[in-house]
Amino acid sequence: MAETGTASIGSRISGFRIRSDILFAVGIMAIIVALVLPMPAFLLDICLALSFAFSVLILMTVLFIEKPLEISAFPTILLVATMIRLALNLASTRLILANGHEGNAAAGHVIEAFGSFVMQDNFVIGIIVFAILTIVNFVVVTKGAGRIAEVAARFSLDAMPGKQMAIDADLSSGLIDENEARTRRSELEQESTFFGAMDGAAKFVRGDAIAGLLIVFINGIAGIIIGSAQRGLDVGDAADIYTHLTIGDGLVSQIPALIVSIAAGMLVSKAGVRGSADKAVFSQLSRYPQALGVSSGLLLALGILPGIPFFPFAVMSGITGYLAWNTVRLRAQEADIKTAEQKAITAKTPVAEEPIAKSLAIDTIRVELGYGLLPLVNNPEKGRLTEQIKGLRKQLAEDMGFILPSVRIQDNLQLPANSYVVRIKEIEAGRGEIRPDMLLCMNPSGDNMDLPGEQTREPTFGLPALWLNPEYREEANFRGYTVVDPATVVTTHITEIIKDNMPDLLSYAETQKLLDELPQSHQKLIADVIPSKITTTGLQRVLQNLVSERVSIRDLPTILEGVAEATGFTGNVTMITEHVRARLARQICDQHSNNAGILPLVTLSGDWEQAFAESLVGQGDEKQLAMAPTRLQQFIQSVRATYEEMAMRGEAPVLLTSPAIRPYVRSIIERFRPQTTIMSQNEIHPRARIKTLAQIG
Repeated sequence: MAETGTASIGSRISGFRIRSDILFAVGIMAIIVALVLPMPAFLLDICLALSFAFSVLILMTVLFIEKPLEISAFPTILLVATMIRLALNLASTRLILANGHEGNAAAGHVIEAFGSFVMQDNFVIGIIVFAILTIVNFVVVTKGAGRIAEVAARFSLDAMPGKQMAIDADLSSGLIDENEARTRRSELEQESTFFGAMDGAAKFVRGDAIAGLLIVFINGIAGIIIGSAQRGLDVGDAADIYTHLTIGDGLVSQIPALIVSIAAGMLVSKAGVRGSADKAVFSQLSRYPQALGVSSGLLLALGILPGIPFFPFAVMSGITGYLAWNTVRLRAQEADIKTAEQKAITAKTPVAEEPIAKSLAIDTIRVELGYGLLPLVNNPEKGRLTEQIKGLRKQLAEDMGFILPSVRIQDNLQLPANSYVVRIKEIEAGRGEIRPDMLLCMNPSGDNMDLPGEQTREPTFGLPALWLNPEYREEANFRGYTVVDPATVVTTHITEIIKDNMPDLLSYAETQKLLDELPQSHQKLIADVIPSKITTTGLQRVLQNLVSERVSIRDLPTILEGVAEATGFTGNVTMITEHVRARLARQICDQHSNNAGILPLVTLSGDWEQAFAESLVGQGDEKQLAMAPTRLQQFIQSVRATYEEMAMRGEAPVLLTSPAIRPYVRSIIERFRPQTTIMSQNEIHPRARIKTLAQIG
């Protein structure tokens, strides 16, 4: 039975919810009908009580809400409350003018009671009280609330783009997820709409106050005229009866209007405060006990003054003094409790030791600076090393297709003041010494520079250079010298070190990251190649071989296509790399062409081609070079002599070999001239413009 009763109650509540829209529509229609049809006095009493209840409910709701958006329908509620009062005003006016001659109860007992209680049988008092209530409502509360709503609406609309950008920034940085961002955007939109609607809804209250004044004036004048001219009453009796009814009617309408106006004012004035009204007011008033203490002293001093009653001011002084003392005491207790809790937590929580595994972590790239070079890190006038390193990472990504790991910069007091060290995986890869307050000057022709300064060697390539004072910059530029700031010197050195050690930096994780960051359109290619044709480790080896000769791996899809083709006939990583280089022929030729678009070449003579081919021993993956040391020495001397001659002519040609011997020639030359580019005939693109400058014979 209990379950059946519960189900019945639940179904009734559900049915009420379903029909609430119909009930609301019927209520609005009832208000409209009340504007047209007459209303009995007993029904008017009920409706006036309903108006009072509705107004008080609105005020209590505003007092207890946490934030204004919790009652975002307030403008609509305000409109409904205003229409109810206007409809009841019209109904009471009809009863007063039609039945006023019958006595003070002509318009119902509610209006009679308010008129008798407030007027106290003196209509002058009633008029004054009504006028004061109207002034308070119209001039003070309504006008202030309307102004606050207007300013809040304007500021809310002006701040909306900035708040939207803040939400987008939090979403981009990962501080919030998409759902929270959507919720915040919805709240922002509701807030803007709410304050805009409140700006307009404030006019409802203002219009209601004006209408109340007009209705009272009309009721009073028209009632006296009707009572004396049509109902046969004396002017004095008519004035007494109709004034009593009119003031009672005005009070019955103005008091709920004042309550709703106060609610509207409190709602718009607490727009920036969270929490119910009592918490917002009392917590902030009691935030400063000094203010309460000073107030207590001033009240006591005021009560001591001659002619001023002591008792009421002494009571208020005692109350505020007690509140000040109690606030200080409570805050001291809260502070002691928090301190005790913190000590307990500290005592219970053991000191966390740094995990030993953390000692195993190494910095991929680290730059250590002497204390004299620390201004380079954050001083824009000296180059701002951190910004230049950021630019370096972007440039390497564009030129080589390789995302450089983060570079850690730290001071090292064991270094000389003006020295720096670049470490790759904790191993020193290069060091240099610079002057942070000077400029490095170099002569592109290699001749001596006739400028005052400190002779030195450029740390990256070891070229002759000069440290100049900044005042000589313009003169050095005028003479055609190259002038760079200290931060650029360090960045250039780091760049060359990274390019030389790029195979070591291209780890398995970095390789996988390159694959993951390829567009979705290339993911099918990756799935076909890895791991069925080559493993990620094998692809890493191929990419390392390419970057070791400074071949860009930015065109990773073409590299994957070349790997897929090569794995069909070989599993040797070196041979796969050679096939990929052939697929990248256009890129490699363009990379080494001069400003005129011509690819300068130095070729091997037929004798050397044959010598290298005959020196290869082994089969397949076991093939290796076995050349006599004397022949290797002759080859090295020939290459060195030829390239020194090319350097004197200002040329940097590519050494061209046959495809079969290119890897082996490269393995020899990289030991004494690593900057020399070795290309095979398969890597010459058909449309490349070539020029043979010499032959190694």
